Amino acid sequence: MSDRLALLIWSATPDRPELVVTPLIHALAARALDAEVEIHFAGPAVRWLVAGVADAAFATTEREKSVGDFLREVVAAEVHLLACGMARAAWVGEHDVLLPEAGHAGATAFVARTLDPAWRTLVF
Repeated sequence: MSDRLALLIWSATPDRPELVVTPLIHALAARALDAEVEIHFAGPAVRWLVAGVADAAFATTEREKSVGDFLREVVAAEVHLLACGMARAAWVGEHDVLLPEAGHAGATAFVARTLDPAWRTLVF
């Protein structure tokens, strides 16, 4: 059994915050099982890594927990957050600041994970 999980978030964008909580919960569940976890943010979903965006978004109408709260939980659980370079160029403005925990990885890095039998991958 593999103990490494890479998630790709591309369709769960800030205009649909209810969609991004599921992959974040899956990342936390994998960490609870002691898996190494990384989340790759591609396309407009890279905006989740821009400071302030996730804190202003809520997955439910009750607004009990922001997407930023979920991101802080995954960071505290030592999940690696990775911004796609192409997505960053297209969706992150010149004056936007990424979260300090956000690393960088291109599309090739995620494709390499899908081809590596030591890793499992999920796409959201």
